[in-house]
Amino acid sequence: MKLPRLILSRRLSFSEKFYNFFATLTGLTAFNLQFIKEVFIPPYEIKQIKVHMDELGVKTFPIVSITGFIIGLVLAMQSEPVLAKFGASDYLPSTVALSVVRELGPVITALIFAGRVSSGIGAELGSMRVTEQIDAMEVSGVNPFSYLVVTRVIATTLVLPLLTIYVDIIALIGSFLSVVITSGMNFNYYMDSILMSIKFADFIPSIAKTFIFGYIVGIVGAYKGFTTEGGTEGVGRASTTAVVMASLLILIFDMILVKLSLWLWPTLG
Repeated sequence: MKLPRLILSRRLSFSEKFYNFFATLTGLTAFNLQFIKEVFIPPYEIKQIKVHMDELGVKTFPIVSITGFIIGLVLAMQSEPVLAKFGASDYLPSTVALSVVRELGPVITALIFAGRVSSGIGAELGSMRVTEQIDAMEVSGVNPFSYLVVTRVIATTLVLPLLTIYVDIIALIGSFLSVVITSGMNFNYYMDSILMSIKFADFIPSIAKTFIFGYIVGIVGAYKGFTTEGGTEGVGRASTTAVVMASLLILIFDMILVKLSLWLWPTLG
């Protein structure tokens, strides 16, 4: 597959930046189409997918654990005085739960995941590209796209929803500790409020869109790494731009998916 070549000079004119933008957009689209084709062609590297799920997912648990706990803690601390002004302190658990489950949990987890994983994939594949390891795989008869790209994208697509569910739980624990400290609310009342406020229509769309976020993280990192040019400087550029592009696409698709979910599930409104 022949992808458009980017202009890699240090100082670019407006027309060159404009060309680079559309070259990246075209290249990423072609890369997605090749992934769709390759994903159904055997052999299926199940073992490699498991390895990448462990490497890219399980090892992300520490940072998302801290992030999730702080999200819940801070959100409860910020919401409590506001709700108290209106005499609505009893609604604090449901407010925090809906905010975390619907939006903050999926999006912030995806952004943290993109920062760690997308840059890592870009740097790893970029290093393999500039050291000609990918070319060596092609010469030896191995399909590098299937072995290197498809396995990583599937792994990120599957592992991010699991991380999001975990972060949602950790965030609710953090918010409970904040509520206990500030108002002394008991655990049973806290859990009853959450369970009464969260419905099936809240949970399913928020988790479903994380499959798309995971795919974005994997495909952008793989694209930037797989098409790296310019030696070691190009590897650094691929790692950096992978994070920026993945984060931007996550926010754009989140906006679209929120509107779509409100259309499909009017009870979310």
